[in-house]
Amino acid sequence: MAENNNKKLFKYRMLAPLWIAIFIDVLGYTILFPLIGFFKGIFGTTDIVIGLIFSVNAMFGFVFGPILSKLSDKYGRKPLLLISQFGTLFAFVLTAFSNTLWMLIIARMIDGMFGGNFPIAKAIISDKVPPKDRGIQMANVGIAHVLAGLFGPAIGGFFFTLFDGILGPGLFAAGLTVITIVVTLSMLEETWPKEKRLHYHKIKTEITLKVKENKNALFMLVLWAFHTISFTIIMTSLSFFAVNVLKLSVLDVSFVFMISGIFRAGVRFTLFKPTIKKLGESNAIRLGLVIFFVSFFLIGFSSNVVVIMIIFMFVSFAASLTRGPMNSKISQTASPKIQGKINGLSSGLDSIAQIIGPLAGALIISTLPPYWLGIIVALIALPAMVMSFQKIDKKKYVPIGNLTNHPKDK
Repeated sequence: MAENNNKKLFKYRMLAPLWIAIFIDVLGYTILFPLIGFFKGIFGTTDIVIGLIFSVNAMFGFVFGPILSKLSDKYGRKPLLLISQFGTLFAFVLTAFSNTLWMLIIARMIDGMFGGNFPIAKAIISDKVPPKDRGIQMANVGIAHVLAGLFGPAIGGFFFTLFDGILGPGLFAAGLTVITIVVTLSMLEETWPKEKRLHYHKIKTEITLKVKENKNALFMLVLWAFHTISFTIIMTSLSFFAVNVLKLSVLDVSFVFMISGIFRAGVRFTLFKPTIKKLGESNAIRLGLVIFFVSFFLIGFSSNVVVIMIIFMFVSFAASLTRGPMNSKISQTASPKIQGKINGLSSGLDSIAQIIGPLAGALIISTLPPYWLGIIVALIALPAMVMSFQKIDKKKYVPIGNLTNHPKDK
């Protein structure tokens, strides 16, 4: 069985350049991410302002990501992916040379505007991979995140210390993006050529997903919203928490992120499949959400770096049990013919969480005692945990027009 899964995982070798590009892109992001807690010292501002800047970054991504994806339907995947990558390159260079707060704000806005890599990557996978194998291939995106998390934080901390600021990490991230552009230009095939685009527009039918009529879809999306908002607040707060509460140095913060990445990779490649097989998907999700709730609560009361690292090991384990399987369950609440719509809604909730997360985390840590971070985030995570114990029939979804013949929700 494991051998068959591995064969499916690497079955579509024409997508190898895409995985390389995604890995390098995520690596560039993970280089800068652990450092944001130190930006207030560099730019002479507050954590709240830095959190707001990164929220604006996510806001621009929320607005422009779907636009780039829609343009890729019209003009092809490869040109829009390259435009996105060139925009990311410019944003990294501008970040590296930012010596004023306004330069950093503009850099983050540009990065958000051209942050369409992942929606376009998902479209490329959908173009080349049939539905039966698509879930396994989508998992490669998660693997890219896990592997990048092993190296990015350490690289960021090293170059930040070496250059005494963001110049080194910013330029290194920009250099990685240049490699991404070269790989895309030279190796990636266009998966949505002109003849397919013309054919698509001739037969295109407007599809509207009526979520209000699909109780299962609405239920799973609400559950996902509570989970992803709580999870994102914690993850985007870690750098602020490490600097303000734990009083760690840049290298210390990078080390904490790296250890978390190593454990996450270990869980992903060892414990994940046996746990899912033993408990089943639904019980694994419930266990993960319980672990999230307890871990989030304890974080706020922890002032020791070793304790924090142990807690984040449990958080990493919970993430492996929940985030992928929950996305799978969300997709199963809708017709196969409208997967783009339902997955677009869940991705939209992730973007909203990324808008809320940095600002909320910085605001809580800067204005309240540390334990309030744990209390507030645990309260946000609580509804998701409670909802996970309610059983729903994942096979039922609402038909849209005459596109499906599946039973309606009762």
